[in-house]
Amino acid sequence: MPLRSDTIFLDGLAFMSGAVARLGPTDWERQSPCSEWRALDVLGHVGSAVRFGTLLLRDEGPSWDPVDPPGAVVEGEPVSWWEALVGPSRVAVGEADLTRTVESPRGPRTVADGLSFPAVDLFIHAWDIARSVGDDLEIPAQAIEFAHSVMDPIPGAQIRRTTIFAAEVTAPLDATASQLFIAWSGRNPLWAPTS
Repeated sequence: MPLRSDTIFLDGLAFMSGAVARLGPTDWERQSPCSEWRALDVLGHVGSAVRFGTLLLRDEGPSWDPVDPPGAVVEGEPVSWWEALVGPSRVAVGEADLTRTVESPRGPRTVADGLSFPAVDLFIHAWDIARSVGDDLEIPAQAIEFAHSVMDPIPGAQIRRTTIFAAEVTAPLDATASQLFIAWSGRNPLWAPTS
């Protein structure tokens, strides 16, 4: 049975929540593996995408207005801010007609297609957040399989750019499946915070 984008997306929300819960109040200013972003910026980026997607699923015609740095959108305590986005997103995904066509920043797409990339993003950015405090998350095998099913058919020139994935990184010879996936996403799986 093929993996469903809504299932992976909902699993990704839970995975991200687990990563977010690892950081204490003073950890959000730490550098993340995303060279220009602190952990708070990664959270702001993901939270903005989740909020946008929730409004899109509800047919509320959202606009995509990126903020720089992305962490500036986080209001109040970061964990609480994130969790306040998760509940409405879960409801919107659960109620969505996956076959419905919606307008998205990438043009008309089915809801199922529209959930695919954000679902993958949740797992990768959860790793980014956890790594900002030196933790190593194991990406679930099902999420890795899903990511490859979505991304592998896309020509490399379309996804290997700064706004999506950097060039694949060479993984260590003894890399785990999760580390291989992180390297595939353009991140150094051995990246560690400097302080």
